[in-house]
Amino acid sequence: MTNTTSVWGTADVSSGKGASDENFPVGSLLISKKLRPHVHAYYDYARVIDDIADSETLAPDDKITRLNAMEDVLLGKRDPINRPDAQSAATLRRSLLQTHVPFETATDLLIAFRNDSRGHVYQTWDDLLQYCRYSANPVGRYLIGLHEESSAAFAPSDALCTSLQILNHLQDCSGDLKRLKRCYIPADMMQRCGTSQQDLLAGSSSPALRRVFNTMLDGVDALNQQASALAAHIRDRRFRMECAAIVELAHCLTRRLRREDPLAGRVALRRADGMHAAIAALRAWA
Repeated sequence: MTNTTSVWGTADVSSGKGASDENFPVGSLLISKKLRPHVHAYYDYARVIDDIADSETLAPDDKITRLNAMEDVLLGKRDPINRPDAQSAATLRRSLLQTHVPFETATDLLIAFRNDSRGHVYQTWDDLLQYCRYSANPVGRYLIGLHEESSAAFAPSDALCTSLQILNHLQDCSGDLKRLKRCYIPADMMQRCGTSQQDLLAGSSSPALRRVFNTMLDGVDALNQQASALAAHIRDRRFRMECAAIVELAHCLTRRLRREDPLAGRVALRRADGMHAAIAALRAWA
């Protein structure tokens, strides 16, 4: 093992974002108290590597270097230094060893964030789904593994996580392009509808761009339909309630993005959506 600190650099890449900035609850009270620290360890690690990939000050090669160092700490190939990013990987390593959740639920995230760091272009819907396979789906699989649930839950969980990721891309499509020079809107959809990335910076959606968004939301609707089966595969009652609530939030946000313009301002969940999610969770109690 090595103790060198040069790979980490000195730039602070923290975005300042936390669990409250997400579209879904992170380690909520529905998760058992015993498991909550493990969920927070996973989230903290995911937040760090996401912030590295999204840094506006690091060069692409420096991002890759830091992400590789995080993976080395996670896998026990590098001693963690006394700084929060390295420590988040070390903490998650201890958690995964204790809970026996597969390390792939953490290392797969790095595949997506390395692509982000390189400025990968998404030409098709299938390209975007492949990205979500690594950027989002491991989160659901981590929670399923942590709760020792059946692998039968993987498919609806993957659909839910992919839905949430694409909804987030739609919420942030203008900011991602403006701030990170990154676009997750499939290029072939924009070409077919007669629009381009530049139109994402217009401040309001053109009819052509609205057609692209609606086509993507059609795909999200199909994912949400698949995700609706998730709760039926979950034995743990509290986790089942959590899953039902998140599925409902995905449906709510999809409807909001149908009605509202993400270029005119961030389309976000509201209190009424939280109430709908709470009702869905209560229905899943039985």
